[in-house]
Amino acid sequence: MLSTRGETSCSGSLDRAGVPAAAALFHSLSDPTRLAVLRHLALGEHKVVDLVAHLGVAQSTVSKHLSCLRECGLVQSRALGRASLYSLTVPEELTMLLGAAERLLAATGDAVQGCPTYGTGSTGSTVQAGDAR
Repeated sequence: MLSTRGETSCSGSLDRAGVPAAAALFHSLSDPTRLAVLRHLALGEHKVVDLVAHLGVAQSTVSKHLSCLRECGLVQSRALGRASLYSLTVPEELTMLLGAAERLLAATGDAVQGCPTYGTGSTGSTVQAGDAR
């Protein structure tokens, strides 16, 4: 079984199962906190402490998600004194992807929120390898 929620690694068992890179990319974007981090970084470089203040989550949570996003090649960091500044590695492409997702959601009337597997009220946490969902 492949876990679709709660993994700390961006792609985790997905890579081992031979799931295409696009699925791993979308899996890396599937966590609401990671998505919020990316949206905030689209505004420019930020330190972890800035992201913590903006998102209202623990520093360890932000750091975990930044690590995941860095492993997936979506964010990068640079040293600034004792701190690190994080930014998007490909800001234009990511902005276009997120914009396309918003347009798709608008076109479908946000129907995905009602999806019994992935919607806001879903209780499913695993998907069988090769499952069409």
